[in-house]
Amino acid sequence: MTALEKYQRLEAAALWREGPDGQRRDVILSIGEATITISDRQDRPLTHWSISALTRANPGALPAIYHPDGDPDETLELAEDEGQMIDALEQLRSAVARRRPQKGRVRLGVVGGFAAGILALGLFWLPGALQSHALSVLPQVKRDEIGRKLFDEVQTLTGPPCAGPGGAEALALLANRITPEGGTPPDLYVMRTGLRDSLHLPGNLLLLSRSVVEDYEDPEIAAGFVVAEYLRARAQDPVDRLLDEAGTGAVLRLLTTGELTQDTLGDHARTLVGAEPRALPADALIAGFAAAGIQTRPYGYAVDITGESTLPLIEADPYPSGAPEPVLRDSDWLRLQAICGG
Repeated sequence: MTALEKYQRLEAAALWREGPDGQRRDVILSIGEATITISDRQDRPLTHWSISALTRANPGALPAIYHPDGDPDETLELAEDEGQMIDALEQLRSAVARRRPQKGRVRLGVVGGFAAGILALGLFWLPGALQSHALSVLPQVKRDEIGRKLFDEVQTLTGPPCAGPGGAEALALLANRITPEGGTPPDLYVMRTGLRDSLHLPGNLLLLSRSVVEDYEDPEIAAGFVVAEYLRARAQDPVDRLLDEAGTGAVLRLLTTGELTQDTLGDHARTLVGAEPRALPADALIAGFAAAGIQTRPYGYAVDITGESTLPLIEADPYPSGAPEPVLRDSDWLRLQAICGG
């Protein structure tokens, strides 16, 4: 019996905190095949951590505090009376550490054997399941890192984002204005050249073409483009889209090293910049605009000046008499329109 098999039925009470500003929650911790599962008191999974990425913040001290590798802000706390679970986690961490590559021939042999095993897994296991697993154990800090690296690659095609006086502040106001209650505002950037209308990247990054802020007099149209792209980012995980294009080799690399090659990121950047924005169902757009407090009618005419292809957005505008609150003050809108320097 392996260490993992020995502990797969073990459960323990713990305290989990999702981030530095979050409150600690009472949770149930259980050990699975490759991950530990953190569930609420109704046995509903809240998150999964990869066993191979489990790190202890206070070795030898109690209560024991753990976090995913690279993300110390998300923590799991086990009290002294959960000694059996603490011992189990420490044994699993030790087993993982013993399997990590060593120097010299032993290291080469272990790495070669591990790579061969992973390759065989990739060949015989469903690629979709492998990709789903990679997405489920990828920490947010790694998603943010991928997004920033991908943004660097996009800038080789578009140039750096516009940075006119007061523009960043206006973008932050716009991001906060369109984000529904409980959501996380995106980081907005306006690009000088190369984009059609908008695109999104991992890490909640959202890029706009300068035409979106310069070609329209109504800030609600720019807000509409932001809302539509915000909804696209939630319709499909942007890392999932990246891995769909990159293939199983990139999924394996991400699982084993936590990295994606510059070639992979560069290829995907070119795809994103050259692609048409993905169409969203009209009912999804209308619901999203309603949650953001934005009219759909101005956006509908901006997308199709005839209104023929966007008729549902025009006829079913959730705010036919106008948005409940202004999108931006006139002064902020003028600063945003001038962000690229005219």
